[in-house]
Amino acid sequence: MTLRPEVCVGAVTLDAERLLLVRRGHGPAAGEWSVPGGRVERGETLAEAVLREVAEETGLEGMCDELIGWVERIDDDHHFVILDFRVSVLDPADPVAGSDAAEAAWVPLVDVADLNLVEGLAEFLHEHGILDVIT
Repeated sequence: MTLRPEVCVGAVTLDAERLLLVRRGHGPAAGEWSVPGGRVERGETLAEAVLREVAEETGLEGMCDELIGWVERIDDDHHFVILDFRVSVLDPADPVAGSDAAEAAWVPLVDVADLNLVEGLAEFLHEHGILDVIT
């Protein structure tokens, strides 16, 4: 069986030296922290998908800004092409975990690398100037 790549999006959301993160509740990354995100649905633009995922996973509303970068995650069961966008939250209130998120939080940038992050996230954030250090 050939795995077809699936287009996914991620939301890199900063506010007052904090990054919006969710702890995954299901799937291969369950228990790990990541930026809000997921698959793009049929008929949905990338920007719509980013904002839907932020709302579903954190209860927050935002505006989709520029593309930061992209990554691929390939394993035996999946091939995800993930496009990460900068998102500005309209009201940086406390997030409320929903959908497939077990937890959602604003995490101070200095503490992000100390969490159990999904594979490659710390390096991605460092490469794109969001985190100063990754260890």
